Amino acid sequence: MSAEQRVLSGMRPTGALHLGHYHGVLQNWIRLQHEYECFFFVADWHALTTHYEDTADMSTNVWDMVVDWLAAGVNPGSARLFIQSRVPEHAELHLLLSMITPLGWLERVPTYKDQQEKLKERDLATYGFLGYPLLQSADILAYKAGYVPVGEDQVAHVELTREVARRFNHIYGKEPGFEEKAEEAIKKMGKKNAKLYRDARRRYQEQGDTEALEVGKALLESQQNITLGDRKRLFGYLEGSGRIILPEPQALLTPASKMPGLDGQKMSKSYGNTIALREDPASIEKKLRTMPTDPARVRRTDPGDPKRCPVWQLHEIYSDDEICNWVREGCTTAGIGCLDCKQPVIDAILAELAPIRERAEEYRNDHKLVQDIISEGCEAARDVARETLDEVRQAMGLNYR
Repeated sequence: MSAEQRVLSGMRPTGALHLGHYHGVLQNWIRLQHEYECFFFVADWHALTTHYEDTADMSTNVWDMVVDWLAAGVNPGSARLFIQSRVPEHAELHLLLSMITPLGWLERVPTYKDQQEKLKERDLATYGFLGYPLLQSADILAYKAGYVPVGEDQVAHVELTREVARRFNHIYGKEPGFEEKAEEAIKKMGKKNAKLYRDARRRYQEQGDTEALEVGKALLESQQNITLGDRKRLFGYLEGSGRIILPEPQALLTPASKMPGLDGQKMSKSYGNTIALREDPASIEKKLRTMPTDPARVRRTDPGDPKRCPVWQLHEIYSDDEICNWVREGCTTAGIGCLDCKQPVIDAILAELAPIRERAEEYRNDHKLVQDIISEGCEAARDVARETLDEVRQAMGLNYR
């Protein structure tokens, strides 16, 4: 696949994964791994930006999270799994990009002030916290990822990455004799393709025809008789810029997780309302049986309103129409009790987690296999990241040979 078909995503290792992670992130990864070239990484450096003093459990959290990924169905044969800190090119690219990134760009990222407000008990007055969106940009650009799956609250981070890539290309993409080299590369495409390329370039630059831009990009992707360097020049020439060294990624909007916590709020460790992917079945059943319900149902004979009950939100995820109708009828008429209502949800969640827990146990009993999977993923990731860093160093004049 071309780099444009590459997906990059990561998760911080902050503890056991729960159903919110499964429904919000992992199910999406499992789908994407069959559609794109995927790189999924453990963002351990990112964990330090808000929890730099809490490193005692970092190693345990890292390996537990990888086991959860594998148990959930993320396939190392279809995606590359690696640990951020074992690919030092992320740090080098972050450093180099920090030289050209205006301070104001980082200060205006919406989550910068939001996180400071939400995590008042943490010391966030650090360079690492201010720079973490740029580290995310380095994560993405090191692999020239075409797509980054994010929720709506993270779109601004992808936009920052696009701006950083654009600025880098503007500063370092104007190689001496760029236009002459681009014109020579066009001739290598053959008369027919050269004519199509020139027409697409003219329509895009003169008329702003975005469809012509896509036609031109597709034409370049199909060319077999030009070098990779020429292709990058022609991408930049097509857009009216210099050589494209770091392509701009697109946000791949992930549907918001509909997984509620045990209290009806968003499932989150900070709310203490989670069900872990590998939690003991007895513990899960106890949590669900003691969930709060419609406060109007004080007695068994009191009718209730499903819309006011956190359990109903779980039925909307796990129950079919027949069960939902049974719950709605039984609750509003007091025909069923709250424990009756909860039982189908208990059964569905236990059934969903049973194979995950079983596969997790297999990986826990074979730690070397998990280590080997990560080692292979780190090696594959470094191969790609090294190529990018070689180009970046050369463009910046840092290749002393």
